[in-house]
Amino acid sequence: MPELVWRGVEVDGLERARVDEHGGVRVASIIDSARGRYSYELTCDADWTFRTLHLEALEGERAFDLERSADGVWTLDGEERDDLAEAIDLDLAASPLTNTLPIRRLDLAVDDEADIVTAYVSFPDLELVPDPQRYTRLDEDVYRYESLDSDFEADITVDARGFVLEYPGLFERL
Repeated sequence: MPELVWRGVEVDGLERARVDEHGGVRVASIIDSARGRYSYELTCDADWTFRTLHLEALEGERAFDLERSADGVWTLDGEERDDLAEAIDLDLAASPLTNTLPIRRLDLAVDDEADIVTAYVSFPDLELVPDPQRYTRLDEDVYRYESLDSDFEADITVDARGFVLEYPGLFERL
């Protein structure tokens, strides 16, 4: 189980994540940043389709459980979230690891693009909202990320397994 470590550029901090891809995907991570200290565990199917997230704010003792069933129903702490019906992927604003979910799941060829909706979690407030995005594969190891409801975009460099090496202005892998 490899450990991946990212440094926050825009918001000072470190994330340490362990990823296990045997029989599906399991991630266990700790984020220590100027936004606070968080831990999360997430699971995905073998094709990186999101299934579950347990997220804890270690300061302030806030936590929640998010799940997406095989038929696409999202629940937050057991309550259905109909506003997330179009979402497939998870996007944690404080973690570059969650960019790997659509990158691996979509398996785009160079010059292909896909519009998606994610379940986006903002930090430090841990608000959950649907977020339309576009991924375009520019090269073997570069993806353009575009927010479809703002003017934010970035060209993300990844390794051969789809894990972020550099997310300009936000994260870099150590």
